[in-house]
Amino acid sequence: MSFLDKAKKKVGDFADAAKDAVKGTDEKTGNAGDETSKSTIDKVKSKQGILSKIQDFFTLGYSTKEDLRELDKKLRDNYYSDFKSMRHKWEEIYLEALNAKESNKDDYKKVIQVMDRVAEKINRADYGYAGLMDRKGHMREDELARVFDYDKTLGDQVDGLEVAIEEIYGLAEAENWSETRTKVRGVKISLLNIEKKWDEREREFRPLEV
Repeated sequence: MSFLDKAKKKVGDFADAAKDAVKGTDEKTGNAGDETSKSTIDKVKSKQGILSKIQDFFTLGYSTKEDLRELDKKLRDNYYSDFKSMRHKWEEIYLEALNAKESNKDDYKKVIQVMDRVAEKINRADYGYAGLMDRKGHMREDELARVFDYDKTLGDQVDGLEVAIEEIYGLAEAENWSETRTKVRGVKISLLNIEKKWDEREREFRPLEV
């Protein structure tokens, strides 16, 4: 299977997985879920469209470095928007925990702190796909595949975090605090993993000095 075929398959798998997750949410939330479904699908389509254009750049090479720089910015804007949305949702969860006088309220606050830190790293990032084009020499197909896979994996992690926060939101509304406590720690770990992945992204995409 060529890199182009593999890349298309990855984008398709990403969209299918997101739609399946949305479908599961809709079955539980009814009409409210319809709005969530539309919003989530729109966000998935937006990311899918950007990744598809990046894939075309790498495989067909008919775009310019400036186009790729703009695509990288749009992808980062998507990630940043996701984090702002998750932050708003988590504030509501945190307030519910405070009202319930949860003993682990510091864990909820820590999630907000890490979320803000990661969001600002994404918003202020200097490096991205444009940095790849500043490298000396020709990039091989396996390197391009690795780059594409990197952001595919990062996007999957962000989507997984969103799903986890939605689940905790539902548990908090149901006042199921015993189950929520364990999942809050899981969200914090996921955030730290995403932060590490983002830091590595800057190093991976940075121009190499020769």
